Amino acid sequence: MKTFYSHGKLLLTGEYTLLDGALGIALPCKKGQYLTSKPNEKKEVLDWKSLDVDKNIWFEATFQRDDFSIVKTSQHEVSTYLQKILLAAKNLNTQFLEEGGEVTTYLEFERDWGLGSSSTLINNIAHWANVNPFQLLENTYGGSGYDIACASAKNPILYQKKEKIRMDTISFDPLFKDHLFFIHLNKKQDTLQEIGKYAKKKESMRTSLVDKISAISKEMIGCTSQEKFNQHIDLHENLMGKILQRTPIKEEKFADYEGSIKSLGAWGGDFVLASGSISTPAYFKERGYTTVIKYSDMVL
Repeated sequence: MKTFYSHGKLLLTGEYTLLDGALGIALPCKKGQYLTSKPNEKKEVLDWKSLDVDKNIWFEATFQRDDFSIVKTSQHEVSTYLQKILLAAKNLNTQFLEEGGEVTTYLEFERDWGLGSSSTLINNIAHWANVNPFQLLENTYGGSGYDIACASAKNPILYQKKEKIRMDTISFDPLFKDHLFFIHLNKKQDTLQEIGKYAKKKESMRTSLVDKISAISKEMIGCTSQEKFNQHIDLHENLMGKILQRTPIKEEKFADYEGSIKSLGAWGGDFVLASGSISTPAYFKERGYTTVIKYSDMVL
């Protein structure tokens, strides 16, 4: 039996500009996903079972081992998604999975949290297949790759994708982290759809934004003042809001919040970061946002 593990992810700065080469602060999470594989007597098929955070089965499928054709499945869309990753892994390593077996995955966080159920899966499969996880991502669903970088990271990283990938381990442990909270907005955003919208913006607009976002990322790394940190958050939100033609989340939904709020990853869903005070959890819970997580409980 073999077991693989990958950390979840959050992107503090950069968002879609990482696709254009901006520097972004990426945060590996304490919770992630396991993948366990073991042989069985059915050598011609691969039996797959996925468990959610409560260890309940949410997906099951059986694939033919040689071409990963679907024998049976509980969810066709999920099985075709998984099939694409397995085929790509096999193309990168033809010796991968020469015998059938059983695979079980276990997700340590809620599936709708947007912490990287896909990226942790791709990273685990890459290590199982002994292939480059960044290449496997590129050959399947694409993206900047910061989530793959987080999957194996032990600390926050300064990430950049240009001709080569830059992953610098950084010391990012804000003195005011007890006043930082991650709040789930009670819905999941379609990242690929949002990336498509950003890509349609004029290249000149995106290029000018890259330098500004990179500068903010650098400034935030060593920020010792929460007031200054909030100023960086507000500037980042305003810059991204202008190019996306979207209203920043604080202005749209939480105008009376005392601190600053930053969207993370795809705007409009998943988690936001709230920089405020010890009263922050009460503020959001009173408004129906019950998933409020301390910074130190989320970030590795």
